[in-house]
Formats: sequence, structure tokens, C-alpha cells
Amino acid sequence: MSSPAELSASELPMDSTLTGPVLIIGSGLLGASIGLGVRAAGCEDVYVQDISPTAEAVAQDIGAGISFSTLSEEERAALAPQLVVVAAPPDSAGAVCARALNAYAPRPEAGYPGAVVTDVASVKVQPLADVLASGADASRYVGSHPMAGREKSGPVAARGELFQARPWIICEHDSVRPECVRLVRSVAVELGAIVTSLSVEEHDQTVALISHVPQAMSSLLASRLQDTPLYALSLAGQGLRDTVRIAASDPTLWVQIFAANAAPIVKSLYGVREDLNRLIETLEDPLASGARLDLAQLMSEGNAGVARIPGKHGGVPTAFATLTVLVDDEPGTLARMLADIGDLGINLEDLRLEHSTGAPVGMAEVSVNPAKHDYLVDGLTER
Repeated sequence: MSSPAELSASELPMDSTLTGPVLIIGSGLLGASIGLGVRAAGCEDVYVQDISPTAEAVAQDIGAGISFSTLSEEERAALAPQLVVVAAPPDSAGAVCARALNAYAPRPEAGYPGAVVTDVASVKVQPLADVLASGADASRYVGSHPMAGREKSGPVAARGELFQARPWIICEHDSVRPECVRLVRSVAVELGAIVTSLSVEEHDQTVALISHVPQAMSSLLASRLQDTPLYALSLAGQGLRDTVRIAASDPTLWVQIFAANAAPIVKSLYGVREDLNRLIETLEDPLASGARLDLAQLMSEGNAGVARIPGKHGGVPTAFATLTVLVDDEPGTLARMLADIGDLGINLEDLRLEHSTGAPVGMAEVSVNPAKHDYLVDGLTER
């Protein structure tokens, strides 16, 4: 029987329970949030590495891990992480993973032959292709994607709770070792995520429609506002704000995402283009025979699509009753409203806020179980 020293990297025994050390390469929002979450879960042996010394230092300052740059050459050479998390941009994630996997790297810190390596890029086909093409030990590579984020970026926006109740997709491939998949899955679960398994192709096709195309549509609509007079924008309601909210996302990151996942995005955009052309043609002669029926069908198709999005608790979406409450724009008013709803013993299913431009009030749209609607109206009226 071979001794452990004689075993190849693909034969090394691995524990599917995270004990550390953990090395996070990339200390932006996701990387730093993973560091915070892992440390909060009890794994203190966490290191963060970034091409930006400032980002790496900030990640250390907020408690996401120990700055890799502060280690001596001897400490770097001795570092043998159990898990390497690559939180690099989509266009470089695969190459960074390959370097982390490389058991024959010329520098000790350039390769970790005993580590499980995962990336958290928002595309999965290209990173896997890059790892396979590199000749690195792909059996220790697990592609994953936590579907969580914020409009803000960088380590200063990181939160250890970022992944709570959010989907985390794990993409197995033909040569991956099951224990490596189990380790990445256990980390996602420990951070509070809901794990889903997809192939890399299924992943990229899915996120193209549910994430990447919405970003494109939001940005395209928001671009129409550049030359809109300010008096017109001051009349905008919550509908416009909701639709263009994600247009504030980081352009640099999205350029990489669009380029890396272009084919599935284009496929979905072809369908959007067909519907848009259909709408334009109908509106060019809105009084023509059948025009209003076609408009109604387009709206109904949208209604049917929205109805398929799972509800708050998953499964078939629930039709909640809504109530709009005028809230004074003063400290503590919203908190008092929420406290009153709690005192009435009513579970708040959803809450949307709309601010009245130039007015000292806002509107809180409260969603509750339909059976509780009238009771809530009476209770808030009494208060």
C-alpha cells in the first residue's frame, strides 16, 4: 500500500467537513462575505488574498480573514488550505482555479495539491473549460454560484449573513470527486444557503434568463432616462424605480458576465426581441382589427409568467391581500407601524415602500394573509 506521501493529489483522502484552513482569493463582496460567514461558523483559520492590497487590508480589518500579504515566505510555503474559494471575476476565475489546483507549481503558494477548489463566479461553463484545458487536477474542482449580492460592491459592503436563505448552485462535472462536492455543499449549508445542483450548461442557461437578461433590460430602460427632463423624472413612481433599480450595478463586472455568457443571453434576447417587435407593430396601428386583443394577450402572457415565480415559501405563489398605509416621514413612524402589526398577531408577508416626492409622507404597501386583511384595517385604524 502506498504511503500518504506517495499518493497523487487525486488520491489524497479528504474530509467533507470544513475544518480549515480556508484561503479566499478575491476579497470583494462575495469573497469577504464568505470569509465573515465561515469565521462566524467557527472556522477561524481563514486567509484572504487579493490583487488589490487595499481591498485585502479592508477585508482583514472587517474580520473576513488574515491578509495573505502579511504572511512571511515560510508561512506561505507552509500554508496547506483544506478549501480554496476563488472569488475572482468571470473572465479570470478558471485560470485562478487552475493555478490553485496545480500540484507542480514552481512556487509553493501558487498551487495547493491537497485543497478542494471552488469558484463563485456567476458563469460556470467557461471556468470549467479553463480548468480542464489547463491540465490541472480537475477532480478537486467544484464550480459553484451563490445567488446573492447587493448593489454595493467591495469588502466594505460584505455581510456574513449575505447567503441566508439564498440559492447556492453547485455544478458537478464528470471527473469531480464526491467528497469535494460534499465539502462545498456543507459550506454553503453552513452559511445558510439553499443548495441546488445543476450542470454547468443548465446553470448558464438558467441565470441568463433569470439574472442576466433582467440586468440588460433594466440598463437599457435606464439609459432612456439620460436626456429626460428632471421635472419629468420627479413625477416617477415606484414602478420605474423598481424596474431600473439593478441598473445601478457595477458596469465592469457586467461587461465580463455578458461576454462570458453571451450565447444563452442572446438566445433569450431573441425571444424578447420577437415580443418587442410584436408590441411595436401593434401599437403602430392600435385601432386595427385585433390590435387590442393582441395587447391584452401580451399582458396576459406577462401575468402568466409572473404567476410561475415561486412565492415566499416556495412552490405555488400565494395571493396575498395588500393594504396601503400612509406613513409620516419622521423617525420611528415605520417602526411603530410594524410594531402595531406585530401586536395584532399578524404575520407580515411582504412590505414595499414608496416615497412621495416633495411630500412629508410615504406609502407602505403591506401584504398579509387575505383572511387577516379586514382585521388589520380595523386594528391600524384604532391606532
